Amino acid sequence: MNVVVIGAQWGDEGKGKIVDYLAKEAQIIVRFSGGANAGHTIVIGDEQYALHLIPSGILYPDKLVVLGAGMVIDPVALFSEIAMLHDRGIDTTGRVFISDRAHIVLPRYIQIDKERDQARKKPIGTTGRGIGITYSMKSDRDGIRVADLFWKEKMNELDPADWDFLEPFIPRLEAMSIDLASFLMHRKNAQVLFEGAQGTLLDLDLGTYPYVSSGTSCSAGAAIGGCVGPRRLDKILGVFKAYSTRVGNGPFPSEFSAGSEDELCRFIRETGREYGVTTGRPRRCGYLDLVALRYACLTNSIDSLVMTHLDVYDILDEIKACIAYRIGDRIVETFPASIEALNRAKPVLRGFSGWKNSLSGALTYEEFPVAAMEYIEFIERFCETPIDVVSVGYDRKETIIRKSPWTKSAGK
Repeated sequence: MNVVVIGAQWGDEGKGKIVDYLAKEAQIIVRFSGGANAGHTIVIGDEQYALHLIPSGILYPDKLVVLGAGMVIDPVALFSEIAMLHDRGIDTTGRVFISDRAHIVLPRYIQIDKERDQARKKPIGTTGRGIGITYSMKSDRDGIRVADLFWKEKMNELDPADWDFLEPFIPRLEAMSIDLASFLMHRKNAQVLFEGAQGTLLDLDLGTYPYVSSGTSCSAGAAIGGCVGPRRLDKILGVFKAYSTRVGNGPFPSEFSAGSEDELCRFIRETGREYGVTTGRPRRCGYLDLVALRYACLTNSIDSLVMTHLDVYDILDEIKACIAYRIGDRIVETFPASIEALNRAKPVLRGFSGWKNSLSGALTYEEFPVAAMEYIEFIERFCETPIDVVSVGYDRKETIIRKSPWTKSAGK
């Protein structure tokens, strides 16, 4: 069975924890997009791991992980991450593979990335890791793939500085390189988890362009970056937080208002640890945007949702969610493509009673306070999509499964 996990917001939804949790029942975990601009934090007991390139399932000793064809890979970041895992007792030997179709991030791309964003009249707010430049070089057909490292004619075209950078990494990259399509074909009966990066609203085509990532963050990217046909994808899970966050510039209709909601923003940011894993930047925070979430469900064919950070709301008297936008004198209930419209949008909010109890001790959904259930079930009705998993803390065990993600949806 092939299960896809994507972000249903602007990234940072807690996908890393969910992939780590679901990986227990998988044999192979394939990351299908993005690069070292992504960051996942995994908490296991007293241990915390920050991963950027390697799929979260690596923390299980018997799992195979693959950096897929849709990824862009910085060799320095990759081997630094492998060294970090080794130093902490995680043996990655023979368990980390790279699609030979993945592209390589060169040092000069990183410098170009920083300079280009600084030169923009309205900076996008990239992580400065060279990701966008690498994808741009890929689209221009001037990039370097893992497979090209063993093509002498192609490598002879490189600038001396690029060659000097790549040469020490080539033997290690060659040892990890695979034909991903063939690799998965020979393991067609395996449970495979496809892990996305960023989120739907940062997807190059579906997101708030140009304030997006350069890769494919939507569910369709799992087929392309995972080297499988779309009909091979059995289930699509969309991860979202009980509220909304965004890093960098771009529209954010449900963002907490500066001044009047500063205290609420500080509470959410500190309680939810809303700081970038990769950059350390504080995340912008706001109410759960149900208009955007419903859009994510529609455009990704999400079979079920995974809700995270619900416990952040444990002590609040009232919770609010955005159910529509007010744009000028109009009420808009769909997610616009227009950045100008999104910049002018004001959230139409619906209030919910708080539950004033800690959720972290719950072992089943039935143990949740009624008010928490009402919030969850309203979201399900609004998005016409079930919420099958609810996370109420950072640890693996603080995960409530209402329906196993490893079951095929009706009609598939």
